[in-house]
This record gives sequence, structure tokens and C-alpha cells, in this order.
Amino acid sequence: MIHRSINLSQSQSFFIFGPRGTGKSTLLEHRFAVGDTVVFDLLNVELADELISYPNNLLKRLAPYAGKRPWVIIDEVQKAPQLLDLVHKLIREKAFKFALTGSSARKLKRGAANLLAGRAFVYHLFPLTVTELQEKFVLDAALKFGTLPEIFHFAHDTDKANFLKAYAETYLKEEIITEQIVRNLPPFRRFLDVAAQMNTGVISYSNIAKDIHSDPKTVSGYYDILEDTLLGIRLPAYHPSIRKQQKQASKFYLFDTGVARALAGQVDYDLIPKSFEYGQLFEAFVINELHRRLSYQNKQFRLSYLRVHEDLEIDVIIERGTFAPILVEIKSASKVDERHAKGLMTLGGDFHSSRQYLISNDPDVKRFSQVLASPWREGLEQIVAEE
Repeated sequence: MIHRSINLSQSQSFFIFGPRGTGKSTLLEHRFAVGDTVVFDLLNVELADELISYPNNLLKRLAPYAGKRPWVIIDEVQKAPQLLDLVHKLIREKAFKFALTGSSARKLKRGAANLLAGRAFVYHLFPLTVTELQEKFVLDAALKFGTLPEIFHFAHDTDKANFLKAYAETYLKEEIITEQIVRNLPPFRRFLDVAAQMNTGVISYSNIAKDIHSDPKTVSGYYDILEDTLLGIRLPAYHPSIRKQQKQASKFYLFDTGVARALAGQVDYDLIPKSFEYGQLFEAFVINELHRRLSYQNKQFRLSYLRVHEDLEIDVIIERGTFAPILVEIKSASKVDERHAKGLMTLGGDFHSSRQYLISNDPDVKRFSQVLASPWREGLEQIVAEE
């Protein structure tokens, strides 16, 4: 079994949110010993229908365990949000502990569901990281097919591609409407295709709106959905003022490179080294890896980017409280020099005491002024370990 980096509470009830296929149920199976839990899987249609129609049946089903108070797992809890009032009651009055999984909190929040008023911690689970995969990790394979756990069950590239196409079609395009997150599917389908093609790029809501025959406000709402369902992250343009930051165009990164390639219609084709697509996917991989591993540290952080013009930017700015900001430039090149560090060397001086990294496919460690150029794996380790 692959050891997941997420550190779940041993004593406090919790939610664990993540896209389908990231391994939430598998994680809990390994977290709890057999016989120590009571499981309610709401992907079981019959059970889900019962508890949606008669929520108090949860109390009846748990009554025999009142003295034992085992952990109670409810998988895909967003399918029956009315259960959360009862969960709250059981935690407060009966000292039950719950592990609640779901694809996102969006539907729960929109329905004004009880999110347990701080009585349950909240965790997010993502596709597998480099450190979780260890020797199973191969960069080019990860760029081409992503790191959803299911991918590693397939030996052949054709099967991996077919899985990703099915995932994109049945989950991203169908289940989102089934969960009533999007009621009008055709423009959302078109939006997903365009968002995949623009992965890693600066968002233009008005241009996308024209492409999908919609309006900018709807497009912005679609990006909100992708973020709320953990299907991607939006990087705002950096500004010391959060208010001004929010007025500038953001970048967007889909949560998995394999899913991004499937949505863009590229997953059946070879990934060409040194190509534009390779560079985009390498950037997306690094930013997602940073986001996942920083999230698993359970410390507050904020990611943004800075662009002065097309040829002068910093790919990622990491802010963590009162610690010095970390500036990161990402290049897929196999050999880097000072030209690749131009953004950091030009703009880095505006960030007092900042740590500056250039990470790439170059196997050699180099230094350009204040910029430390490291191989991507080593660079990621250094950045995540920074204080």
C-alpha cells in the first residue's frame, strides 16, 4: 500500500474532501482496523435513498453501538446532507466519532448544511505526490497520465488513456450535473474543454464566455465550481493588497495532468519532450505538487504569481505567515542558465529577504546571484521544508 502523506486526526471527527478517485475510501480502510468501524456507503443507491427519505434511520442503525462508540464512516456524505444535523447530535451527546468523505463541501454549503460547527476537522485529499509514490514515480509518465491512484493499476498506456477519458466523461461532465452543481450542462461541457486547453494560462473570462456562448459571470462561476470541487487551483496575480490582488487576472491549474490531457483531447497521443505541451504540463505538475504537499502540512499558505509582461514573470510566490516569501521559477529545460532566472533576478529584489528557486530538469545545482537553481525533485524538497 502507498503511504499517504495526509495526517488524519486520531481522536477528532473529520471531513475528508477530494475528487473521485483520489483514494478517500481506501485511505480510511487502511486507517481503521477491520471491525472497529460502522460504514455507510452512500454510493449504495438503496442505502442512500433510505437515509435521504428517512434520516432518523441513522440513529436507529447506530443505536446498538451506543455503548461501544466505534468510528462511523459515511462515504459521499454530500448525497444526504440532512444527515449532518444527526451527526452533530451524535458527536455532542453520544460521543460518537465520525469520518465523513465527499467530493466537495460545495453542495453542503449551498444547501446550508450543518458543517458541525468546528466539531470536525477538514482535510483535503489529492492525487498521489512524488513522495507518496517514491520509486514508482516516473516524471514523463506522470506528466502524460497524471497520478490518480487508479492509473497505477494499469500496465498499458491504452488502458490508462481509456480510464482518463472515462473519468473525464462520466465524472467531470456527468456527475457534476447529477449532484446539481451545474443545471445547464452543454455550456459547462464546452467550458471544460476550453479550460483544459488554457490550463496554466491567464484566465480571460470574456474570451472564454465568447467561446462557449455564455457570459463572463457564468464562466467565473464555473471556475469557482472547479475550485470548490478540488478539481483545480486558481493562482491570483500577486499584490500586497488582497483587495487589489482580486481585481487582476488569475491563472488556473487543473488538479491532474492526465485529466487535463484527457479533457484537451491529447491523452491518446505521445508527449513530446521540449514541446510547448511538455512545458505547460511540467509547470502544472510542479505547482500541483507544491499545493498538495503544503496542504498536507496543514499550515496556512497562499500561492500567487507575478507577471510584468510576457517575458518577465515569477511563476509562483509562496507566502506563509511572517516567514520570508519563497519565489519559484519553473522551467522544463534540461539545461538552464541565467536567462532562465531573468524573472527572479529582475523582480526578486522587490521581495525583502525572499528565498528564490529555479527548478527544472537540469540535473546540476547552480546559483545565479540570489537564485538557487536545483533539479526539480531536490528543489521541491527544499521549498517544502523551508521555514
